Amino acid sequence: MPVRLTTVLPTLQCGGTETQVMLLTRSLDRAAFDIDFACLRRTGPLIEELDQRGVPVTEYAIPSLASARAAIQQMNFARDLSRRRVDIVHSYNFYGNAFAVLPARLARVAVVVASIRDRGPYLTPLQKRAQRAVCRLADRMLVNAMAVKDWLVGDGYDPARIAVIPNGIDLSRFQRPHDPAWLHRELKLPPASPLVAVVSRIVRLKGLEQFVEAAAVVAHRCPEVRFLIVGEPNPSQRELLAELAERAVRLNIRDRVVFTGRRADVPAILASVTVSVIPSLDEALSNALLESMAAGAPIVATRVGGTPEATSDREHGLLVPAGDVRALADGISTLLEDRALAARLGRSARERIAARYSVERMTEATEQLYRELLDRKRRSHR
Repeated sequence: MPVRLTTVLPTLQCGGTETQVMLLTRSLDRAAFDIDFACLRRTGPLIEELDQRGVPVTEYAIPSLASARAAIQQMNFARDLSRRRVDIVHSYNFYGNAFAVLPARLARVAVVVASIRDRGPYLTPLQKRAQRAVCRLADRMLVNAMAVKDWLVGDGYDPARIAVIPNGIDLSRFQRPHDPAWLHRELKLPPASPLVAVVSRIVRLKGLEQFVEAAAVVAHRCPEVRFLIVGEPNPSQRELLAELAERAVRLNIRDRVVFTGRRADVPAILASVTVSVIPSLDEALSNALLESMAAGAPIVATRVGGTPEATSDREHGLLVPAGDVRALADGISTLLEDRALAARLGRSARERIAARYSVERMTEATEQLYRELLDRKRRSHR
């Protein structure tokens, strides 16, 4: 009989965590795992894929975690877990963990896994304490980078109960396009212009303000370059898009910066750009970084979180201090000027992904963690 696994996400938007969860659940052995999803808001483009795959999605809508409605929905969740005889509950990030861990324990689910995939830059001190308290009830905390584990240990978590499984990338999606000029034509850019891109959700901690500032410096040195910002704003930070455009106007580079919005062809874009930039001010392990490496794109990234775990400076990309506009501009300029270095770093980065960050490795490690925790729990109940 397959293991019954309930995955808990706050929403089904296209963020980094959601992308990795979808990749994992596509790759798990469907003969061994019977998967369903729970969410707090049944919104986001990933719902369509789950519907097409026939994966059940149950919404437990709440106005806030502190509401009476949240307590009622948690009891409903616990009841549903018991009725379906779920074996594993795997929740993700603050809202998923805060909602799901306690009901899973009340329902006597055998294994509860709480994933934490950032270093809490958005959390208040109260939210950090709340997450630490509920995670004590989980069998294991699962993180995607040693930098996250180190942060948690420093915040009082038990290191013996934290497992590290890095993000995975499906390399088959990242191939060089047959027509390298397609992106210039589609975006109506000068055919010979180098393209420097950021692929990111448009939120403040992604360092996009610093990227636009660095773009102005690079544009002065290399007037033909064009800059792409690929992604859409979080609903709570829609004003940032207008602020970035206004900043580009103020720096006299608005005609050189293209805001593409959300794109479904990110692998092809990354395989077509001259330089991919990850200017984050805080990060765990960036999907954009790993995807850029998988595409063989020359990278300039800030030295934050798990980035140095994946990318060694001048071996797989160039690393610069976070928030340092001049260093960011210098890194971009170096790769624009030294195409041989750029090509070598791109090749080395793709090899690194194949060796360390494949979706197969991530899936195998996660399945092994699930089985080990289940076996241990079953032995303890004999």
